[in-house]
Amino acid sequence: MSQTATRAQADVGRYVSDSWRDRYFAACDAVYALGAPARAETDVETSFGTTHVYRYGPTDPAATSRTPVVLVHGAGACSAMWYPNTPALSADRPVYAIDTPGDPGRSLQRAPVHQPQHAAQWLDETLAGLGLDRVHLVGSSYGGWLALNQAHRGPDRLASVTLLDPGGLEKVGLRFFAWIFVSLFATFAPKALRPRLAAWLEQPVLVVPELRTMIRLGVRAFRVRRPAPLPLSEGELSTIRTPLYLVLGERSLLVHPRRQVERVPRLIPSARAEVISGTGHGPQIDHAAEINRRMLKFMDAND
Repeated sequence: MSQTATRAQADVGRYVSDSWRDRYFAACDAVYALGAPARAETDVETSFGTTHVYRYGPTDPAATSRTPVVLVHGAGACSAMWYPNTPALSADRPVYAIDTPGDPGRSLQRAPVHQPQHAAQWLDETLAGLGLDRVHLVGSSYGGWLALNQAHRGPDRLASVTLLDPGGLEKVGLRFFAWIFVSLFATFAPKALRPRLAAWLEQPVLVVPELRTMIRLGVRAFRVRRPAPLPLSEGELSTIRTPLYLVLGERSLLVHPRRQVERVPRLIPSARAEVISGTGHGPQIDHAAEINRRMLKFMDAND
């Protein structure tokens, strides 16, 4: 069924038209081409719709049996956003990048998935459909909330969880939404001004033409229909036993980094937390080599 043929309903994302969807897919493919080539694509049927998944590597045949990595992207994006990370991660172990239902991408949402128990059920069904019993789960932003929620509600398949400037720790404030709005407006700035704006806004999207085009088309082509997730309570966080690595941008506007780098390890004994200087909400993009190295070291320690 065409994604735009699905009757519009509350809390279910959709494309505004098939033509805009196709334009967006073309822009996504240009971003995917910046990263490692996908070895396969597959669709997994779940209770909430069809989840599209990209599989990468490993390039070393001896690494095929290593615990795989599963990547969950942020809101309003698709798995193409992982292009700075797929080469290094997939050289070391199998990697699966998920298009989250309800966001622009090649997944097809049929039922709301934003409730915490439904989000955990969807992700568990996706991992089961891929035949994955044990994974290193990595989530960025909204994907970080999904990963944190999974560690609380459905940890059985998780070898570790890495959270990259994640949601789920604080209520999303006006300063973050203002940053998103200004960043989107800045994508229309003259080319000569974009590097300066990218540095001021901590927004690497502005200086990667393919990524800039993808984000702009995603906003035009797709209607996200879900509320911002609520943060986990301290009681919920304290139930987590999965090894957890929290990476926060020094100038993040989604969370208060210094507050969370103290709070999370206090509530989750298995947690390790770090603040990365010289970055905001996208450390895995503008500090890709360093973040890749740190993530792989953490995964190696928890295989």
